[in-house]
Amino acid sequence: MDRDQQFSLDLREPASSENSWLSGLRLNRPVVFLDLETTGLDTRNDRIVQIALIRVNTDRTIVSWSGLVDPGMPIPPEATAVHGIHDGMVKGKPVFGDIAGEILDFIRDSDLAGFNIARFDLPMLQSELSRCGKSFTLQNTSVLDAQVIFHKMEPRNLEAAYRFYCNKHLEKAHDAAVDVRATLEIFNSQLSRYSALPQDVPSLHAFCNETPENFVTPDRRFYWRNGEAVIAFGKYRSKPLKWILKIDPDYLQWMRHGEFSDETKAMIENAFKGRFPEKNRREGLD
Repeated sequence: MDRDQQFSLDLREPASSENSWLSGLRLNRPVVFLDLETTGLDTRNDRIVQIALIRVNTDRTIVSWSGLVDPGMPIPPEATAVHGIHDGMVKGKPVFGDIAGEILDFIRDSDLAGFNIARFDLPMLQSELSRCGKSFTLQNTSVLDAQVIFHKMEPRNLEAAYRFYCNKHLEKAHDAAVDVRATLEIFNSQLSRYSALPQDVPSLHAFCNETPENFVTPDRRFYWRNGEAVIAFGKYRSKPLKWILKIDPDYLQWMRHGEFSDETKAMIENAFKGRFPEKNRREGLD
């Protein structure tokens, strides 16, 4: 394989006074930023279809490395709808095992960073490396997650929203009369600020209650794979709803009466009646 035709290795980008990368952070060794696109959300059974790495060196120069990967399995249409990568695009690209050594060389002796990296990208990368017999440990490696920083530093409560949208401090927060008035003001500001928001109530309802593209129901207990509902947790993780119903209906009965969303319970109830969800169809889930 000619790596230069398969992967893009950018030349070192020098640091500059205008853009000194991670200038507010003391670096004793490089930090590699990682992002993956995959065939799905199951970090144990799904596969990588694209990988991108940027290494910030201790002198603040950066080097990037990226490319498409043949996952060795069909890319589900639900995944393509998210990242735009389809089977034709990865045909002839290297399989993960062909580039695993280069990835390890790129991240060796570096700390790691990303957005939701600890919960998704790193477990996915570790699974891929393990499948091709490569050892990869996070021992003595710092993991920096921009999503965690975002959530911790930018609170998502009423007071924060009032400051952001109305540029005012919320006095007597948690008094219901004060809070409801603040909510009205926030909502009014949102309608003025975001011209792309729907302008009628039913459409805005759909916007506010939208299920994420990859998930079947709002509680994210099932996700789409090849148009089928697949469970995302527990002992049957990554197994289709139809398969679970056939093998262990009692498990679904437990879910049906457990602490799950009404949408998930309705989906399971319909499954017992022989009606299963289909991608882009919501009949029977209301």
